[in-house]
Amino acid sequence: MSPDLSFEQAAMAQGARAVAGVDEVGRGPLAGPVTAAAVILDLSAIPVGLNDSKRLSAPRRADLAEQIMASAEVSIAHASVEEIDSLNVLRAAHLAMERAVAGLPKRPDHLLIDGNLMPRGLDIPGETIIRGDGLSMSIAAASIVAKTCRDRIMWDLAQHHPGYGWETNMGYPSKGHIAALQNLGVTPHHRRSFRPVHNILYQGKCITP
Repeated sequence: MSPDLSFEQAAMAQGARAVAGVDEVGRGPLAGPVTAAAVILDLSAIPVGLNDSKRLSAPRRADLAEQIMASAEVSIAHASVEEIDSLNVLRAAHLAMERAVAGLPKRPDHLLIDGNLMPRGLDIPGETIIRGDGLSMSIAAASIVAKTCRDRIMWDLAQHHPGYGWETNMGYPSKGHIAALQNLGVTPHHRRSFRPVHNILYQGKCITP
């Protein structure tokens, strides 16, 4: 099954003119920000092959992200490691979504949100869709843009903090990442509220920026 425009068309049938898909990536990693994207597709110029970003290869995602950026209204936003640690990762993810919606060049009048909870800071009508990145083209587009952007951030961070494998694990708790935490210590980009990082800190192994 591939995503389609059923949700977008249903919203437009109720009077919506600008429907934005919203998704976030990066709730599970031990390091790096949470990244969200909001996308209002141009229905006359939809890139071919939109799908849940997890079902696409990295080169295909990058190609589609470029096409989406060129043809759609797009906003990307983040919640920092500090915000993740102070708020909790779900609230931080919702904050990134709220920022992404606020950053759109055009204010949407209906939102399609991936997941089952509507971020409380949004004042635009909308609906949540579980596994929406595999059902709605707008959410799929947002998932592709958000993941491509966050992967690039983690690749850049990996150049400054070699050894953790962020260029391939994107901050997720792979065996190599856990081993590097134990051997190299905690960086400023690690989420201190996450148990594996907290446990290392408790052992007193923290490195400087």
